[in-house]
Amino acid sequence: MMQLSCFKAYDIRGKLGEQLDEAIVYRIGRAFAEHLQAKSVVVGGDARLTSAPLKLALSAGLIDGGATVTDIGMVGTEEIYFATSNLGQDGGIVVTASHNPIDYNGMKLVREGSRPISGDTGLFTIQAMAERYDAQMVEQALQHYAKTVQEYDFEAGQGLIDPAKLAATGQYLEQSNKAHFTAHVLSYINTQTLRPLKLVVNAGNGAAGPALDSLEAALKQAGCQVEFIKINHQPDGTFPHGIPNPLLPECRQQTTDAVRLHQADMGIAWDGDFDRCFLFDEKGEFIEGYYIVGLLAQAFLDKDPGAAIIFDPRVYWNTEDIIKQAGGRPVKSKTGHAFIKERMRKEDAVYGGEMSAHHYFRDFAYCDSGMLPWLLVAELICSSGKPLSQLVEERIQAFPSSGEINSIVKDADATLQKVLSQYQADAIALDNTDGVGLEFPDWRFNLRKSNTEPVIRLNVESKLDVALMQAKTQELLQLINSEAE
Repeated sequence: MMQLSCFKAYDIRGKLGEQLDEAIVYRIGRAFAEHLQAKSVVVGGDARLTSAPLKLALSAGLIDGGATVTDIGMVGTEEIYFATSNLGQDGGIVVTASHNPIDYNGMKLVREGSRPISGDTGLFTIQAMAERYDAQMVEQALQHYAKTVQEYDFEAGQGLIDPAKLAATGQYLEQSNKAHFTAHVLSYINTQTLRPLKLVVNAGNGAAGPALDSLEAALKQAGCQVEFIKINHQPDGTFPHGIPNPLLPECRQQTTDAVRLHQADMGIAWDGDFDRCFLFDEKGEFIEGYYIVGLLAQAFLDKDPGAAIIFDPRVYWNTEDIIKQAGGRPVKSKTGHAFIKERMRKEDAVYGGEMSAHHYFRDFAYCDSGMLPWLLVAELICSSGKPLSQLVEERIQAFPSSGEINSIVKDADATLQKVLSQYQADAIALDNTDGVGLEFPDWRFNLRKSNTEPVIRLNVESKLDVALMQAKTQELLQLINSEAE
């Protein structure tokens, strides 16, 4: 029996040629269709060169598992989430490795209603089924769909499978869903409130460019005067400017410089599959995702008073304070998209946000989107008459935070216990929602370990006291690093 190491807690990711190739992806597609007894599955892929051949191998497996495949082309993850519900599919799969290194790829899977498939909801069952398929059967199946004459260069995007042979089965359809996606995204805002805006947009040569072009055309048709200054806009699977991951400080400078050069109202940057978006104010300053969560929570509660808002436990004082002041219902959830989505459905929450720049929306099948947040913030800028810096300045001062700081340690459990034993006695509250959270009168911290590496993740925040936050951050890091030596 084959052992597959590409299955993770929430998705599938692996190094190309070692953990992931066309034969492995065929196995996964077939297992997905058979496990769900799916008759219809929508697929798409990001801009990576290997995503196109992997998507065709995936489609072959899905077809042999009994499903009809609708391929919506090169898309972001959220376009698969949307299409799964919008097209009434039994499931959806996007081929993407998001912000992982260029020699990786992977997949994110959902079932009917765009419900996530994770380790707790069937992902490992699919793994077990995929591992059991006979190797000879897999090879014969792939050869059945193979090109007659080919130049095989998988890493350059030239794969084994012939799309014409897939289409000949009558179970492989190519169909764009971008117009429906664009119309749905724009339905979240009142386009008439948008005054003339100048926006710097950095797609990072990922999949965001085509989606943004579609939104730009629709905004223009609606009479909106929004000027987009596009950098790294065209999809390019070689990622000439590096893998797009604006969560890393070194990936932000281009956007900052462009905002300042063009005197833009806001800067926006995305990761490779654009399920996260990162915002920069009119001065080019990066805005931590934490404060955008609070901003969007306020916007949704203005329209839906009393609604539930979901947030993660790493830093939340600002978000919780905004929700309570607006008369909403604050709900804390464990970090991670599967947990957030499950809790949102349970609470029927209108919005959920994580400090990592994942934003979830009830009317988007409770899924995360990287296109909705910037549109909603642009609407806020116009309706309030205030620049983005002013919209968040007061909240940043009221609840300063450290941002997430990662430290490599020898023993994450031992480090957690040492920190807990040193601080717990003086704490006024202990929170075990995710990792260890300790609260004091004027500051708090969350410390959680990575599930995949010997890393501890620290977040610290305070009330109206930047110096206190900084001092406690250094104090905790010194204790954590003493465990790493």
